Amino acid sequence: MAEHPSIALYVRVFVVLVVLTAIEVALSYANINGHLRVGALLVFAAVKFFTVVMYFMHLKFDHPYFRRLFAIGLVLAGGCYFVFLTTLHVFAR
Repeated sequence: MAEHPSIALYVRVFVVLVVLTAIEVALSYANINGHLRVGALLVFAAVKFFTVVMYFMHLKFDHPYFRRLFAIGLVLAGGCYFVFLTTLHVFAR
């Protein structure tokens, strides 16, 4: 396990998250194809999510076992959500 970093790293991560959020807001107003825009916004949301989890929830500095547990739970939750949406025929529209 690594030692926790300084406050400067957390400030840099914060700035990166602010820039990614600004890009997301600009993309939401951009005049591009709806599916492409939604896909790009989902990618940005995932990157921001994992950045917050790794740094601010300290998973990056904990034992790898906890990261695996978190990833497995996330995959299972996403799979359940996908099955639920498929059952409601959301993707058939």
